[in-house]
Amino acid sequence: MVLFQKKIDPARTGVDFDRLPGHIAIIMDGNGRWAKKRGLPRTAGHAAGAENFRTIATYCKDIGLDYLTVYAFSSENWRRPKEEVGAIMGLLKKYLLEAVSRMERDRVKMEFFGDLSPLAPELRELCQRTREISRHYEGCQVNICLNYGGRDEIVRAARAYAQDCIDGKADPNHLTTEGFGGYLYSRGVPDPDLVIRTSGELRLSNFLLWQLAYAEFYITDMLWPDFSKEELLRAIAAYQSRDRRFGGV
Repeated sequence: MVLFQKKIDPARTGVDFDRLPGHIAIIMDGNGRWAKKRGLPRTAGHAAGAENFRTIATYCKDIGLDYLTVYAFSSENWRRPKEEVGAIMGLLKKYLLEAVSRMERDRVKMEFFGDLSPLAPELRELCQRTREISRHYEGCQVNICLNYGGRDEIVRAARAYAQDCIDGKADPNHLTTEGFGGYLYSRGVPDPDLVIRTSGELRLSNFLLWQLAYAEFYITDMLWPDFSKEELLRAIAAYQSRDRRFGGV
């Protein structure tokens, strides 16, 4: 399924492609509602959403974005019906198998944020293979938040830091925000400049709670499978119109 084929005229977007945000994060929401509106099972919505993720991630690479982080599966999503979770994991496996075969051509780096231990061994192995292949590439890095929760990430980081203090590897009297960031899944990755949420919801849903402290927000009513390149550019144009003061004046 190819959702978007129309070419975009850069002159009409209002985007300065020399001033792109360095890092965009997306809460990909609305797959189930997209399917329901069409009388389809929720699994069909997830399939359409996965295909659109491929389209948007490729476009981000093409325009020169440095980092894209997406919320693929939260630590709370395990509560969904077993059939739906199985379908999501099946789509992830399919995507990763295709990604591994195409990485030499596409040269998109991939990383995973979250606790991968509950995943099936085959999926964990695929995640590790994509990580290893990615180390050879430069350019756009796509971070997939998988079995991820923002609070869980902070707690895990705090535990790791506490253990380093016990082991004499860290001094609790000299902890900085930058130093603590080194214990997060996102260590080494700059914080997002822009976070986009589809489907009109006005909440973070436990996504990147530490990293989004100063991110600009863009909310769209579009359901994720309908989220287009044009809407992405509207989000970037809105970001570029804002004055980011980071608490200053």
